[in-house]
Amino acid sequence: MARRIIGLTGGIATGKSSVAAYLESQYKLPILDADIYARDAVKPGSVALASIAQRYGAEILLADGNLDRKQLGNIVFNDESERTWLEGQIHPYVREQILAAQRQLTDPIVVAVVPLLFEAKMTDLATEIWVVVCTDEQQCQRLMRRDSISRSQAKTRIASQMPVIEKAHRATVVIDNNSDLTRLYNQVDQAMNVASTPQT
Repeated sequence: MARRIIGLTGGIATGKSSVAAYLESQYKLPILDADIYARDAVKPGSVALASIAQRYGAEILLADGNLDRKQLGNIVFNDESERTWLEGQIHPYVREQILAAQRQLTDPIVVAVVPLLFEAKMTDLATEIWVVVCTDEQQCQRLMRRDSISRSQAKTRIASQMPVIEKAHRATVVIDNNSDLTRLYNQVDQAMNVASTPQT
């Protein structure tokens, strides 16, 4: 059987982490998390962090030399051109790390959690694409609660990504996270039992 590489994505705060945690705990699948690689890309001493500091000034750094993510977020979530520039510094590194990890692993099924799978044009890294969706209001409420931000800030961040409905149209599997965890996990179980090929 061909190797399955599940590209797990969705909108911000739709529930990707819940699905990934279940796949890891219930099915013992290796999880390649793009967010972890993205943080690693801007660690102190990295080329990307040096470029960011050069572009925005030393005040974009915390006292310990780490990136001030909150301040950077305020810049890029309100300016598409700056967000595009930043992604250009980080996405190539993330792609490289995911590919390297895939080569090292021998597991028949691997999960790559990539929030910007479509936006970053990384769909080729997966053999099937799972998109986690929920209602607009649930997404907004979850994001406000998770990041302790206002409704307007949440809406700005949501709007910075491809609409979830558009991602769902391009998915192999759509996971509906509008209800409780039991229903969410049941959908994951069903998807795990169906090997399928993504639409192009």
